[in-house]
Amino acid sequence: MTVSQLLLLLVDDDPGIRDLLGDFLLKEGFALETASDASEMDAKLACIHPDLIVLDLMLPGEDGVSICRRLSRDGAPPIIMLTAKNDEIDRIIGLEMGADDYVAKPFAPRELLARIRAVLRRTAMPKPVDINQRFAFDRFVIDVDARQLFGADETRIALTSGEFDLLACFVDRPRRVLSRDQILDALRGRGAEPFDRSVDMLVSRLRRKLTAHGADQDLISTVRNAGYLLTSPVKSIS
Repeated sequence: MTVSQLLLLLVDDDPGIRDLLGDFLLKEGFALETASDASEMDAKLACIHPDLIVLDLMLPGEDGVSICRRLSRDGAPPIIMLTAKNDEIDRIIGLEMGADDYVAKPFAPRELLARIRAVLRRTAMPKPVDINQRFAFDRFVIDVDARQLFGADETRIALTSGEFDLLACFVDRPRRVLSRDQILDALRGRGAEPFDRSVDMLVSRLRRKLTAHGADQDLISTVRNAGYLLTSPVKSIS
């Protein structure tokens, strides 16, 4: 793997799909590791740190939804889920569990490639170095450059890439009601391209993680027929 290559981990129990997508993604300039199930994936993750995981929903043993939930708790890299099901419910469940995007089989390899590049853009964007990027709000500190969130006891709180980008959006606009469209526009400005209907799920996931670390349920408040509001003031810190 060269320094410039981004590393993908493809988790799918179908060897034909692994071979087809593997060859295609390698030709597109990515470095690639593959796994056929959760156990093999865990063994790979003990040794590598992929920039993105492509994860099949229907796997033998632990399924993709369970894996996605587990990885998201630990601050996983971005996850794109693959599934043979074209059911809206499956898609929503996958997004709720922490997936950043969702592709239904059958799909063209170039469609997956476009989704991968879109999700990866958010971490590839250059960050300004001449402004303070650490902010305190409520009982938390967010380091925008390092993409880390810390609780009151300075414990790092694991967030998915989508959750972090959403929180950064609120911190950048505290005590202002943001509509779903405004949130989507802000996230796209950071290089993200989430599903329109994923905003509510992202907010719900972020709320759960913040309240688990002592935040009030109203820290991110729902404003009926308007959007969402970060109720805490935000202070720039050294």
